[in-house]
Amino acid sequence: MLRKEINKSRRVAIRRRRLSLVGGFRRNTYRIASSSKKEEEESSNISAAGATMKSLFKSKPRTPAELVRHARDLLVFFDRDAEGTRESKREEKMAELSKLIQDLKLILYGNSETEPVPENCVQLTQEFFREDTFRLLVVCLPKLNLEACKDATRIVANLQRQQVQSRLIASDYLENNEHIIDILIAGYENSDMALHYGSMLRDCIRHQVVARYVLEHEQFKKFFDYIQLPNFEIAADAAATFKELLTRHKSTVAEFLSNNYDWFLAEYNSKLLESSNYITRRLAIKLLGDMLLDRSNAIVMTRYVSSRDNLRILMNLLRESSKSIQTAAFYVFKLFAANPNKPADIVNILVANKSKLLRLLADLSTDKEDEEFNADKAQIMEEIASLEPKDLA
Repeated sequence: MLRKEINKSRRVAIRRRRLSLVGGFRRNTYRIASSSKKEEEESSNISAAGATMKSLFKSKPRTPAELVRHARDLLVFFDRDAEGTRESKREEKMAELSKLIQDLKLILYGNSETEPVPENCVQLTQEFFREDTFRLLVVCLPKLNLEACKDATRIVANLQRQQVQSRLIASDYLENNEHIIDILIAGYENSDMALHYGSMLRDCIRHQVVARYVLEHEQFKKFFDYIQLPNFEIAADAAATFKELLTRHKSTVAEFLSNNYDWFLAEYNSKLLESSNYITRRLAIKLLGDMLLDRSNAIVMTRYVSSRDNLRILMNLLRESSKSIQTAAFYVFKLFAANPNKPADIVNILVANKSKLLRLLADLSTDKEDEEFNADKAQIMEEIASLEPKDLA
């Protein structure tokens, strides 16, 4: 009996120890789980706090004005001769400047996904002309890489069209900074930069005040040489600028031609119409026709067709082997023949060369059938055939 009681007491003690061990294990497991959860929550809170701090200190996108100012600072760096700076730093700054110029172009032009925002364009334009950024961009152009040069050229083109409060502020800026135009004109003497500077100059000539300045400036005479440069692309670009100057702003061109007739036509005849270069002669005779046939140049045209020297040059151009030169020359020559108030010496020259002129005109034709041209030719031939000598006064 006593032994049974002892065994029973042992079994109860063993059961209690087992229960105690299980409870302890469960409590420890709970504590571990709670601790792990707490650590996860603390880690999550730290991450959230870090993200918040990161967002607080993250740089905001720069405004167009800030981009321009940053570009200006870099342009100043290169304008002040950065040769003394170590090469790695120069390259780093040049890469940064190229990226900024690309960003400025994107604001003005947009891309395939976004259109330009007018407010941003206005802000950029105002800042560009507020200080010296435009001049710095022009001056530093030779120091930029090719893609940055192209982007800069497009930026200059766009800025000429940007209006701020209904005003083209580029026009006002250039009127007060004419030396920039001098830099662009002289750019034709830099073979590497000529096409970029030429493009910029044509965009600036959109403003009548700029066109007038160029026409009246001594440097304008250099275009007679630029047009005949040995580099074909540069010569063609200079010719395009020359044409723009003499055709875009009618009243300014008429005033210029009236005030500068003698020296201008002397240069035009000797250097362009009588040039040994076929392309120069072809461009010159076509442009001359455009100018003289424009109504705003009526007074200049009347004076032109009263000159024996001008008639001699036109008759020689009619004898060219090139049909394009012959045709362009005909449209100027007909102004002499159709003039109802031909001076006596003009009439006598036409009469003296009547048979030659009639044969030449009879053979003259265009590459394609042109009824208007044929009608004009028939009228001029009839006019020449009916001429009689005139007594000189």
